Amino acid sequence: MRTLHSICLAALFAAAISGRLSAQGAELDTYVQSLRRVQPEGVGHREASYAWGQLVEQADAESLPTILAGMDGAGPLAENWLRAAVDAVAEKQVQQTGKLPVDRLEKFLAHRNHNPKARRLAYEWIARVDKGAPERLIPGMLNDPSLELRREAVTRLVTAAESSAKANEKEQAKATYREALVAARDLDQVKAITEALAALDAPVDLQHHYGFVVDWQLIGPFDNRAGKGFHAIYPPEEQIDLAASYEGSAGTVSWKQHHTDHEYGEVDLNKALGKHMGVAGYALAVFESDHERPVELRIGSENANKVWLNGAKLSEAEAYHANSAIDQYVGRGTLKKGKNVILVKICQDEQTVDWAQNWVFQLRVCDSSGKAILAKDREPANPRPKKVEATAAADAS
Repeated sequence: MRTLHSICLAALFAAAISGRLSAQGAELDTYVQSLRRVQPEGVGHREASYAWGQLVEQADAESLPTILAGMDGAGPLAENWLRAAVDAVAEKQVQQTGKLPVDRLEKFLAHRNHNPKARRLAYEWIARVDKGAPERLIPGMLNDPSLELRREAVTRLVTAAESSAKANEKEQAKATYREALVAARDLDQVKAITEALAALDAPVDLQHHYGFVVDWQLIGPFDNRAGKGFHAIYPPEEQIDLAASYEGSAGTVSWKQHHTDHEYGEVDLNKALGKHMGVAGYALAVFESDHERPVELRIGSENANKVWLNGAKLSEAEAYHANSAIDQYVGRGTLKKGKNVILVKICQDEQTVDWAQNWVFQLRVCDSSGKAILAKDREPANPRPKKVEATAAADAS
């Protein structure tokens, strides 16, 4: 039977251990916060350097989820410092024991509200010590907010679809490719999947897949000589009246209907409004939503551009000839239930060399993961939405 003395000693020892662990945890939190405060131009770097060294020296593998959580809401520089700390602590543990607290790391990974880069890092270390982890974890990540984890899940499906195609199991291959396409966000994967489906006589409507807006009302040109048009406020920015005419840089201008058949939704303003240099043009679309929801308007253009949603400016980029890519600039806003007005301003400069002649843009509507949001009147079975009417625009403004 244990004596009262031995029980007291055990209690005191447990309390001491608990206090030491609590103090260590408090110190680790302090070091993590120092790393989170790092800013550009050397701000906070001296403090971070000290904190990093202490963190790597004192922390053990059990502290990895705490360090990873420090990446939540952190800036890019802080993310880099914290990532390096995670790698150093994990590497030290693996070199010593070959093990990591996989259960705790998987628990962190399972919480999708954590920083996507932190979750990806947790997965990489899990896979480092558990070779069965990819097979166990990746299939459940097709809809993961971490696009890197999602990409691996898509890759696994594509590999399975390729195997089915080689075995002449065409219907199974199509079904698997389509499942992969729904989840895919990276352009290279989407292209590879759509090409594979086309080879199986199952073409994909990329306009719908991405949510490109393809029906517009266009007006221009307005003056942008010496770049003044980017900041100038022309009538379309003040009031939407599709029946109105205005004085433009080359005479009277009025709104005109335009539809693009380009598979990536590209609108060529040189073709639609005429070849001009040193000009600005506007494009308007009415987007009907069946409910209120957060939204991203993602534009690609090698010209200077601005994007508004229901009169609120979501994004602007005063850059010319910066190449063009899908999702080049992202504006975040809210779709209201019913009709919404999207207004785009595209400015061309006065350079006359061949590579500077383009006056184009593409815009798509999607959620934060990049999944297309289609207008209420634009379902896959009816790929072309109703035309933008003057009365509709007036109702939405």
